[in-house]
Amino acid sequence: MSRAIKKGNTLFYKGSNLLKQRLVLSVLSGKPVKITDIRVLEDEPGLKEFEVSLIRLLDKITNGTIIELNETGTTLYFQPGLLFGGTVEHNCSLQRGIGYYLEVLFMLGFFCKQSLNVTLLGVTCNNIDPSVDILKTSFMETLKRFIFDDEGLEFKIKKRGMLPLGGGEVIFKCPIRTKLRPIQFLDSGMVKRVRGTAYSLRVSPAMANRMIEKAKGILLNFLPDIFITTDQCKGKQAGKSPGFGIHLYAETTQGVIYSSEQVSNNVSQGEEPSIPEDIGMAAAQRLLYEIYLGGVTDSSSQVLAILNMALGPKDVSKIIVGPLTEYSIGFLRNLREFFGVSFKVEHYKSDEEQEGVGSSKVLLTCVGIGYSNINKRTI
Repeated sequence: MSRAIKKGNTLFYKGSNLLKQRLVLSVLSGKPVKITDIRVLEDEPGLKEFEVSLIRLLDKITNGTIIELNETGTTLYFQPGLLFGGTVEHNCSLQRGIGYYLEVLFMLGFFCKQSLNVTLLGVTCNNIDPSVDILKTSFMETLKRFIFDDEGLEFKIKKRGMLPLGGGEVIFKCPIRTKLRPIQFLDSGMVKRVRGTAYSLRVSPAMANRMIEKAKGILLNFLPDIFITTDQCKGKQAGKSPGFGIHLYAETTQGVIYSSEQVSNNVSQGEEPSIPEDIGMAAAQRLLYEIYLGGVTDSSSQVLAILNMALGPKDVSKIIVGPLTEYSIGFLRNLREFFGVSFKVEHYKSDEEQEGVGSSKVLLTCVGIGYSNINKRTI
């Protein structure tokens, strides 16, 4: 894990690790970054197509961004401009899911000059990035906690698209906010219901029902309130490639959402064809594991909560999360380098140590930097 070297206002990094985080923090802080030695030792050195596509998206929603790449793509200089927002349409690279790009927009949306209205085209669900369903449930819920009213915050899945050809389309609308609110959220509550969606694209509709049957069979051992809908996409709504998947989310009495998903393998890349029952079972087990990890956000949206806590008003924010993911740990380090914000990370012990509370929890505490939307500042 490379540490930043500061020269003047510019931060210097080595390697392609956590590139997305560094670019987002660069845009928010206004500090330029220079990243060298990107995949120098690999057969195909330099930035990959999906990273270039991300830089293009950042260029579309900012004004006056300066980007310099060397011939081999192993060195990137990124000097951010003003966050403008507005209406944007972007063709995402098919190497990664739409979730890879949307995560960036979720982080930047509140601080634009004009409210965001973004249409993204590409792969809606794969096995590496958070799918659009996870973004619609757990990310949206996490985001709503940091603003006073969520009017204008919208997320629509117009078409779904699987690997290798994609063809999915989502629309994300995000209002602008001058300031965020501090949050002290220490109780995740008990799980009261499970909801979900199973989708089958360009394959037999029976696939969705087979996944549901298996997932419900596992979850009904724990609670009775389970409802999983089928999303039978037809024609253009089903994208360009065949495949199927299932997304499940559990809601607690405090409104916390834990989500999980599983998607069929990409057979065109020589992977084994998936069996719907296995997918349903894997998704249900993953959901139970997320509930076991606990906390007030699930593991995929930890970073979003950490960022909004750090950028909040100059007040104490506290949340409890399950074990920190490596991605979150990297993000805490990057936050300290760009904004000078340090979090107090401690092992959390509840007052009543009862049985069945799941894995060990982490209490994150920080004082926000009072970041306000640069375009809405009163002089």
